[in-house]
Amino acid sequence: MLEAGSDLDLYDGPSPIGEAELAARLQGKHGLVCVLTDRVTANVLDRARDLKVVSNIAVGYDNIDVAAARSRGIVVTNTPDVLTEATAELTWALILAVTRRVVEGDRLVRRRGWKGWALDFMLGTELRGKQLGIIGRGRIGRAVAAKAGAFGMHAVFATRGARTTDLPEMSLDELLVSSDVLSIHTPLSEANKHMIDRRALARMKRSAFLVNTARGPIVDEEALAWALKEHLIAGAALDVYEREPEVHAALLDLENVVLAPHLGSATRETRTAMAELAVKNTLAVLQGRPALTPVG
Repeated sequence: MLEAGSDLDLYDGPSPIGEAELAARLQGKHGLVCVLTDRVTANVLDRARDLKVVSNIAVGYDNIDVAAARSRGIVVTNTPDVLTEATAELTWALILAVTRRVVEGDRLVRRRGWKGWALDFMLGTELRGKQLGIIGRGRIGRAVAAKAGAFGMHAVFATRGARTTDLPEMSLDELLVSSDVLSIHTPLSEANKHMIDRRALARMKRSAFLVNTARGPIVDEEALAWALKEHLIAGAALDVYEREPEVHAALLDLENVVLAPHLGSATRETRTAMAELAVKNTLAVLQGRPALTPVG
């Protein structure tokens, strides 16, 4: 618990807090519990002279300048594990939605365009016997792979170097050319920004589907729209975007794209657990104990 008389400042504005306001409100504060839309930059940290801990309610932490925080002795934490299953479940929901054209069919019914059953109507793609390519060998990627067998798929992970695990692996290029569904579960970094670009998309099967529940900038949305329009891949399902909440305009008009509003961890159980873990991390550090889930 916080000590009696502690100052708790809650931001409840309708849009993400700006850097200037965040920096101003951190004056005299020792802990920050934030979400992925809060940009905790070096400039913000420079002005937050009393800050001891930044607890992110997310497993990713690309919204925080971790190196700048570490150089100032500020502990950064995230919320791994508690959102793994929820995000893996959402990934499979997107895979099924795009391969079986569920969302496309829903739109058709709602606009009263459905004329009845037909033998060749809205044919989708079966998953049984297909390869699920996974970029990212962390908790979420493994949880997604663990469910592949239930759909008769075999999962293979991308590796960029020598084999480091006992998981089924192949090079990224091999994964691109051989996978029927490619699912992204790697953290965002400068090294993998636009990892899925025109070249990568052109390497994929014409019958393949791309799914992204990681971070938007890993996929070049303009390149993705081009690949879909040119029928270089069969479809895509996205839960994250380059400039959230903005979505590339060209994607909005395509029927073979499923667009979800960043729902990966959006269950009552998971979001509650994430918030609770972030608070526990903050209290631990402020009370002189090690953080439960520190970054790095």
